[in-house]
Amino acid sequence: MSDNPKEHIIICRCNGVTLKDIEDLIDEGITNIEEIKRQTHIGMGPCQGRTCIPMVASIIARKTGQRIEDIKIPATRIPVRPVSMGILVGDNDE
Repeated sequence: MSDNPKEHIIICRCNGVTLKDIEDLIDEGITNIEEIKRQTHIGMGPCQGRTCIPMVASIIARKTGQRIEDIKIPATRIPVRPVSMGILVGDNDE
């Protein structure tokens, strides 16, 4: 177990991403939420980023000096085509 407390602060509960994970990417120069999302899968869990995306934006602002209003939030992507509820719940009739 590490002594770094940032490894114990969870930013994305759905995917287990820690504050250290996010700050390490920012320290490497990755300050775009979309790129951080690709690297860590934040915002791709059941909550779809309702909690973690605003926290990541706040961390980027704090570490880079940007205004939070200037940080671009990723667009929500809807499914390419409709999916019936029966398929999602496993209805065998379809």
